[in-house]
Amino acid sequence: MTCEILSIGTELLMGDTVNTNASAVAKVLADLSIDSFYQTVVGDNPDRLKAAIETAFSRADMVITTGGLGPTYDDITKEIVAGYFGKKLVQDEKAIESINRLFDSLGRLMTENNLRQALVIEGCTVLDNEYGLAPGIYYEQDGKTVVMLPGPPYEMEPMLKNKLFPILEQRSGFTLVSKNIRIFGIGESRVEDTLYDLMTKSTSPTVAPYAKQGEVTVRVTARAINREAGLEIVDPVVEKIRAIFGENVYAVDTPNLQTALVETLKAKGLTVATAESCTGGLIAKKITEIPGSSDVFGYGVVSYANDAKMSILGVSESTLKKCGAVSRETAAEMAEGIQRLSGADIAISVTGIAGPGGGSEEKPVGLVYIGICGPNGTETHEFRLSRGRKDERAAIRENASQNALYLALKKAEAIKKA
Repeated sequence: MTCEILSIGTELLMGDTVNTNASAVAKVLADLSIDSFYQTVVGDNPDRLKAAIETAFSRADMVITTGGLGPTYDDITKEIVAGYFGKKLVQDEKAIESINRLFDSLGRLMTENNLRQALVIEGCTVLDNEYGLAPGIYYEQDGKTVVMLPGPPYEMEPMLKNKLFPILEQRSGFTLVSKNIRIFGIGESRVEDTLYDLMTKSTSPTVAPYAKQGEVTVRVTARAINREAGLEIVDPVVEKIRAIFGENVYAVDTPNLQTALVETLKAKGLTVATAESCTGGLIAKKITEIPGSSDVFGYGVVSYANDAKMSILGVSESTLKKCGAVSRETAAEMAEGIQRLSGADIAISVTGIAGPGGGSEEKPVGLVYIGICGPNGTETHEFRLSRGRKDERAAIRENASQNALYLALKKAEAIKKA
């Protein structure tokens, strides 16, 4: 089976909206081993949309569209696709009820054009919209399949995952089982070089690395008749890779470092606090993004100025004069200060030079010190995070925050459960 992704909306062509929908759909197709050779973007124009539909079906068995299901005059996807198949549009009663219920709850008068969102192709499978008004559509005819999904990503992505994926998975007749190994502190090139033989010689499961800032994900995927059979193929390879990279593997199937940290702290009954300078609260932001983080995080201080480091955290004036704000000594005193204030089991501090100015030959842009204070005392770590680019301030701050989270996670793992 081959599938073409057709993203609809003039705002995509104008660059006003980033087309994240195509990426999300492509990943699902890849997970299901459904071939996809083309992605097309077309504006809200009837003639061009009709031509795009015809072209897509000339080279694919299935077309998945996103966008153009709303209430306005230029939302024309359903009309064009129904015309291609020679079918009528009919109203879906469940969608009408949802629309009426929403307007009643808001105390607002519903305009007639909102009922356009309840139109579906006669004889189709309706994909319920859990986060919006326009339902999705799944329709098959004469060996061709069309799937129409809404444009807003917060509506499209849940429908893709919860409604469409099970249909496509059942149609494919097999299950893809994947596990994602999260590796921190090792670059993609080294991961690939280390796993080269495994990646090139293994076909079931497949092994593929994916890099993002500061870390690498290795996805291990097997195609099987059910999940249990797939896990029998995947799990031994996952364990082999974990053994290869050791403590650099911080989790399997956990989305990010902050989630791993919060889950570990919860499991062990521990708490964490932060004292940040160059990261400006980024570490605290990441931790508090995780639901339930209030169980483990109660204090975060942004001590950007030296006065704040002294008055709030108790960093000594002599340390700042002798060693400077960016130093091992200051990082240590910041961590110890926030631990005194918070009573947390683990305290993290970060101080550094994010640039683009402020650096020197002795202390260049990208120099960062991270302090970790725990039950066994305080330790500090030095990082050189600059790659010599003028626009890397955000990257330095991001890398510093990621390293701090990783060090805090390793500290938490080393503490015995209460």
